[in-house]
Amino acid sequence: MDKATRRQQLLHHARDVFAKRGYHAAKIEDIVTAAGVARGTFYLYFTDKRAIFEEIVDRTLHRVGMAIERVDITRPVADQVRGNIRRIVALLLEDRATTKILLASASGIDPAFDRKMTAFFDEVATLLEQSLRDGQELGIVAKGDTRMFAYLTMGSLKELLFELVVRGWDHPEERIAEEIFLFFRAGYLRVD
Repeated sequence: MDKATRRQQLLHHARDVFAKRGYHAAKIEDIVTAAGVARGTFYLYFTDKRAIFEEIVDRTLHRVGMAIERVDITRPVADQVRGNIRRIVALLLEDRATTKILLASASGIDPAFDRKMTAFFDEVATLLEQSLRDGQELGIVAKGDTRMFAYLTMGSLKELLFELVVRGWDHPEERIAEEIFLFFRAGYLRVD
């Protein structure tokens, strides 16, 4: 097995172990057992449990950031907002184990990691806030505090995804995306 494939195998099995046990209860021994490799093999790729956990989270955060597209007012805005919602929902539900880690296990690991997670969500909130401000100027977002709108948006999405992933709610992705869109449209979004 080549190095890239072995690394991916370790990440995959570590993700499953973290999702099942949580960060603190998971052990390197659990990861290497699940992956069917020797403990020394783990250390060829990762310095410790935190390093592999951080890479799993980083990869997901990067993918979420890449899924969001800036709205172009020359095209139907409602369709673009729906598209952003669909992409985020699909991405987070296609890998429920990692989403569970992100929403249920990622905080409280250590102060440095908590700062990293806070910085990521602050960055997302800042981008969302700017988009909402742009939307207000275009008349497609209601007047109000865009910072609060941004955090209300993130909070509602995080809670819904938590329920879907951690509690195992089973709903079709398309229905989830449409309900999120309708929720935002009933709130601050002013599009048909």
